Amino acid sequence: MSASGGTRAIVAALSANLAIAASKFVAFAFSGSSSMLAEGVHSLADSGNQALLLIGGKKAKRAANEEHPFGYGRERYVYAFLVSIVLFSVGGMFALYEGYEKVRHPHTIDRWYWPVGVLIFALVAEGTSFRTAVKESNHTRGSMSWVEYIRRAKAPELPVVLLEDFGALIGLVLALLGVGLSLATDSGVWDGVGTLCIGALLICIALVLAAETKSLLVGEGANPESLARIRAAAVDGDTVTAVIHMRTLHLGPEELLVAAKVAVRHDDTAAEVARAIDAAEERIRAAEPFARVIYLEPDIYSEAAAAAGPDPDQTPGGR
Repeated sequence: MSASGGTRAIVAALSANLAIAASKFVAFAFSGSSSMLAEGVHSLADSGNQALLLIGGKKAKRAANEEHPFGYGRERYVYAFLVSIVLFSVGGMFALYEGYEKVRHPHTIDRWYWPVGVLIFALVAEGTSFRTAVKESNHTRGSMSWVEYIRRAKAPELPVVLLEDFGALIGLVLALLGVGLSLATDSGVWDGVGTLCIGALLICIALVLAAETKSLLVGEGANPESLARIRAAAVDGDTVTAVIHMRTLHLGPEELLVAAKVAVRHDDTAAEVARAIDAAEERIRAAEPFARVIYLEPDIYSEAAAAAGPDPDQTPGGR
């Protein structure tokens, strides 16, 4: 994912959510609809989330130093994880509380045209924001399904915006149903039920986001396509004859660490091996631009050692 593409989607979502949040709070003030209050808090939380993503993107651009020799790329993962916490607590839990109170103490909706008008406006605005996120995601999604894209994307911004906007659209439909049923039955209970559904939806989305960003924070390797390109580029068939084993780790969405043990010929001189390693690094960077940090260790290939498999004591998490 290009940083500019993610930024465009975030800015579009932030602009839409700020306008929507203001309109929802106005509608709540005139109508007393709890669905509108929950939706207003939801949009306000989403606006804060987009601000967090922008802050994370800015902090991730800081240059590496002695304390952080691999840079600050993972700042984007940290802030994306904070987004899931905000969505769960400020959005989901508040909506559940507000819905519970409204079911216990229902009251009719005043000036019904305020919430209905605002919800229609919000659907249009959120739809526009969601369309922008989909358009930017399609640049990097390739042939992956949307579920695969959410699970495999290394850049957290677009999956976060996609899930937020999708959840917002579903939440608006639920709020519209709650308000509509309340008006049709003259009972405010349905408004509370709609608010409870919005809260449950937000919590589910927050849990999905938390699981995916936690995986990125713990450390994910390159995807299978990138691994295949790196392996193919490392071997020249002359001096570097094989990749014995390899480990990769994303230091950030567009920063990949590659550590590999490669097989060289036993009769090559040290100078020949050094030149071969330098050439292999150049080929890897050309094949996989995200490979920013590369460590290649030359070794002599042994069929017996290969058949025995990797040493668990030398493999992270091996035991």
